[in-house]
Amino acid sequence: MERTSVAIVGAGPAGLLLGCILAAEGVDFVLVEHRSREHVLSRIRAGVLEQASVDVLDRYGLGERLHREGLVHGGVYLQAGADRFHVDFEELVGRTVTVYGQQQVVLDLMRHHDELGSAVHYGATDVMPSGVDGDDPHLRFTADGEEHDVAADVIVGADGYHGVCRTLIPDEVLAPAERGYDAAWLGILADVAPSTDELIYALHPDGFAMHSMRSPSVSRLYLQVDPTEDIADWSDERIWEGLQERLATPGWTLTPGPITEKSITPMRSSVAATLAYGRLFLAGDAGHIVPPTGAKGLNAAIADVALLGAALAEHARGSDGPLGAYSERALARQWKVQSFSQFMTDLLHTPGSAVPADERAFRYFSRVGQLRYVQGSRYAQQFIAEQYTGLAIA
Repeated sequence: MERTSVAIVGAGPAGLLLGCILAAEGVDFVLVEHRSREHVLSRIRAGVLEQASVDVLDRYGLGERLHREGLVHGGVYLQAGADRFHVDFEELVGRTVTVYGQQQVVLDLMRHHDELGSAVHYGATDVMPSGVDGDDPHLRFTADGEEHDVAADVIVGADGYHGVCRTLIPDEVLAPAERGYDAAWLGILADVAPSTDELIYALHPDGFAMHSMRSPSVSRLYLQVDPTEDIADWSDERIWEGLQERLATPGWTLTPGPITEKSITPMRSSVAATLAYGRLFLAGDAGHIVPPTGAKGLNAAIADVALLGAALAEHARGSDGPLGAYSERALARQWKVQSFSQFMTDLLHTPGSAVPADERAFRYFSRVGQLRYVQGSRYAQQFIAEQYTGLAIA
């Protein structure tokens, strides 16, 4: 039998970052992931880091490549129809965001673990945490043909919404609060230089559209579609036509290019009632899901892990107060994040086809009105700037 202080399930950004924090704090850990290293690196996910997230990565010496290759943005564009305006984060709140793909964050974290020689197991099978409701938690798994039985003081579930860890919590205790949305995002990666210097969020009668980027030569763009849509029905030509239509403004042109990846992702919100159960603690998507409109998913995971890593370090030094308060503190921040994500999603998407036509028209034009209010109100723009660039992690 092996022994460790913390057994982490899931080697996405939350689990990998937690391992880096624990290593910096001198806390031993084992990290287990059922997918291959290559699969984890191939997942295309979020690309905007809050200022607070960048600060966390810097604190643990993980931001060198981010600062060298990331794109610092001082604001975003919002658009209603053909009317586009800029929200200047730096002028409004003195903060920025950094465009840096999640897979790049994951690569940096993996490389750091390689340098440390961390106990990270990819491609593990039969991953089975147990005993979290008692005093003898274990994590059993098979890796490289060898069976492992790890006794741990604490188990951390960073294995996502569909992971095994959250299933250990009784339904009546986990009790997630959830909301579904009548919209999905069709996202593409394209080998073409961005047609904008900062992100564009657009509300159009045909639905939401967004222009983001991953680098000076790779663009990331999105279209609102019905959740029942099949990606096979969306040719490259149809996608570019939809983006041209929804993002169009006088004097501005969207430059198309070769599409290298496309997919449709439904949107939902979910927040567990607790992130702690006995010796089990949840972080990131294992505890909560946000729609992507406010760019909060990855950032929320980083915030969880920053709080949990510090709490686990205090626990190892004999103080259980911060660990006992982790769930309450993380969820208090998460509900603020959920509120902003819901606000941005409702503001920028057209109602679904199930809504009666007259009501759809009312909702659409009320959202246009709200965007025009934001355009003319410094206070409304400060609200967006403060939350988009990231609330304090506390």
